[in-house]
Amino acid sequence: MYKLLIIEGDGIGPEIMNEARKILSILSDKIPISIEESALGGSAIDAFGSPFPEETKEKGQVSDAVLLGAVGGSKWDSLPIDQRPEKGLLGIRKTLELYANIRPLDIFTELSSASSLKPEVIKNTSMIVIRELTGDVYFGEPRGKDVDNDGVRKAFNTMVYSEDEIKRVTKIAFEIARKRRKKVCSVDKANVLESMVLWREVVTELSKEYPDIELDHMYVDNVSMAIIQRPAVFDVLLTPNMFGDILSDEMSAIGSSLGLMPSASLGYEKALYEPIHGSAPDIAGKGIANPIGMILSLAMMLEFSFKHEKISKILKNAVGKTISKGYRTKDIYTEGTELLSTSEIGDKIAKYFKEELDS
Repeated sequence: MYKLLIIEGDGIGPEIMNEARKILSILSDKIPISIEESALGGSAIDAFGSPFPEETKEKGQVSDAVLLGAVGGSKWDSLPIDQRPEKGLLGIRKTLELYANIRPLDIFTELSSASSLKPEVIKNTSMIVIRELTGDVYFGEPRGKDVDNDGVRKAFNTMVYSEDEIKRVTKIAFEIARKRRKKVCSVDKANVLESMVLWREVVTELSKEYPDIELDHMYVDNVSMAIIQRPAVFDVLLTPNMFGDILSDEMSAIGSSLGLMPSASLGYEKALYEPIHGSAPDIAGKGIANPIGMILSLAMMLEFSFKHEKISKILKNAVGKTISKGYRTKDIYTEGTELLSTSEIGDKIAKYFKEELDS
């Protein structure tokens, strides 16, 4: 029996999670899944006065995986930074010891014309970002804001990495590369940052245990240009926390919409799955949100946490079939295709998924 914690979250989170529930309902006949629910982020602040309630913490710790809609929104922007919805997300990542974020990009051929890049540039693009998730300036100490003796304000953050933090995320990158094209590009800024010198040293040392993997090192500024100029050359991108945060968002722009992008955050025993698009409060409640990123996050959960790679592939195929037949949400709609609501596109994916699963 797999234990799953569902967190709808904020904004469009409940809407897209409804579409994931349709898939989970179909799976109930194939995979034993026990489902709990709880709150995180802004909705948790409203209900419990905290972005990361104790109840959510406890349920997360006894779950095999967490499926999250989205957190955040302008409603809570006036709160102190340590009380905002995003602190809930950082809190559950820390509690579950999630140290590697995985963001894949595969171009749907039918949507290539909707990319901001030319179709011939993105042709054959398939890459995945493996981002370290617990170190870097987001968590480094000391950090803070201060005022010097002259009354001038200053703020500071510390970019820090330990050898063990680098090793564990690097191992994941190499293992995933073995199932793909066996190429890893490690991203750093070793020409100016000591923490990145250590990053490059550790990655290079560990690569000796993976002689079948081709390893390259690139500075982050070079990578940020190359992703746009020649995205198809990349396979697995291994990145520190902050660089990965930025590059994976840039990578998502190569596809036609943020609404298509899933992610997984992996730890030693736990994992959290969520689309990368955020809560999109401006379109919440309108029935136009794209649930595909949410559904593909569920597919990643089937692969990484529940070890049902075949069923995961069937679900991905159902998404591909839906797109190939011309069904679209507003964010990926073009003339000649059929515009559907959030719920309608979810129904199509669920229909094709069930048909192939039962065949």
